[in-house]
Formats: sequence, C-alpha cells, structure tokens
Amino acid sequence: MQLDLLWQYMQVDMDAERFENEMRNSPNRQQLIKQRDFLRDQQTNMARIEDDVTGMIDRLEAVRDEASRLQSLLDAAREALENDPPKTAEEVEERLASVQKLMDSLSRYEQELKKMQKDAVTRDRQQKEVRIRAARTKAEFDALKKEYDVEFKRDSEKLASLRATAEKEARKVDPNLLLRYRQIKQHVSPPMAKLVGNQCGGCFMTLPSASLKKIVGEDAVVECDNCGRILYAPEGE
Repeated sequence: MQLDLLWQYMQVDMDAERFENEMRNSPNRQQLIKQRDFLRDQQTNMARIEDDVTGMIDRLEAVRDEASRLQSLLDAAREALENDPPKTAEEVEERLASVQKLMDSLSRYEQELKKMQKDAVTRDRQQKEVRIRAARTKAEFDALKKEYDVEFKRDSEKLASLRATAEKEARKVDPNLLLRYRQIKQHVSPPMAKLVGNQCGGCFMTLPSASLKKIVGEDAVVECDNCGRILYAPEGE
C-alpha cells in the first residue's frame, strides 16, 4: 500500500521536476543568458579598450615631450654649427655624429607617434563597433526580457501548482519511506522503477529470486542492487 502511494507521489514529483527543467531550458531563457553573457563580454572589451587608450594617451604625452626636447637639442646643435663652426676635422666629425644621433632618436619617436596615431584610429573604430553591437543586443535583450517575464510568471504559477499537488501526495506517504525516496533521488532519478518480468525497469538488471519474492509477496521496500532504485510491482501487472 505504501509503495502504491509512493509511486503516485513520484509521478507528480517527476512531472514538477520535468516542468522545472523545461523552464530552465526554455529557448527564451537560454537566449537571454546568451545575450547577457555577450553584453558582459562587450563591457569587458570596452574596459580593455579604454585602458589601452588611457595608456596610449600617457605614452603619447611622454613621446611628444621627448620629441620636443630632442627637436630643441637638434635646433640648438644646428645653430651652434652655424654660429660656432668646428675648427678641426675631428670636431666636425664629433658634432656631426652628435647631430646624427639626435636625428635618429627624433626619427624613432616620430615613427612611434605615427604608429600611436594609427592605433588611436583603430581603437576609436573598435569602440564604436562595440557600442553599436552592445546597443543592438541590449535592445533585443530588453524586448525579449519583457516577453520572458510574462512566460516566467505563467510557468512559475504552473510549477507552484505542480509542487503543491506533489506535496499533497507526499503527506500520504510514510515519512521514513519518503526520506529514503529523497535520498535515492539525489543519486538516481526517477528513484523508483517497476518490476518488468524479473528485471529492474530502471537498469534492466535481472533480480535474484529472493528479492523477487519480497517484492511480489510483501509490501516490502526492496532496492535494486545495481542502480539503487526502489522496486515496485503494482497489483495486476
């Protein structure tokens, strides 16, 4: 008798669990999660680009300052060549080498400035693309969220009704048997299986004759040695 009641409870319990899984895996919910994750990725991308831009601005200022300093040194060296020409070949060579070194350094900084300006254009384009994608996805997310909220409210009410029915059936079952059912359910679901011939209807393992006698002859709780389910043999089957 108790196994009959437990089996009836399991039917509504499994119905509620299946419906809850359907809610969790609904297309709208999965799409919302996908869009939410995409928006988070775009926020991360935007933060990374902004960090890159901040670093570029700091470096740009430093490069400009250094380029300005080198240009001043170069102008001063050229002016010195005009106002105080070198008197010996050695001095000429030394001054020219100094000027060339300044020009080479200035050229490197100018090249870096050009590269940074090009990178700045790229980062600006990336920022615009990220903003456009994020705005489009956010609009889709908001529209879908409204639809999903209606769906969730309706399905939550249905789930609550299924859970209430399951709880009503649970009160008919012996508490100790119900506790064992829930313990088994943590490892295998559904936690009960019908006897099919001489086999467990859950894992199809052939049962020993001693277990079969207990199941058929008594209202005893017998668990499958293989899968652990509570075995059930309804009358007339």
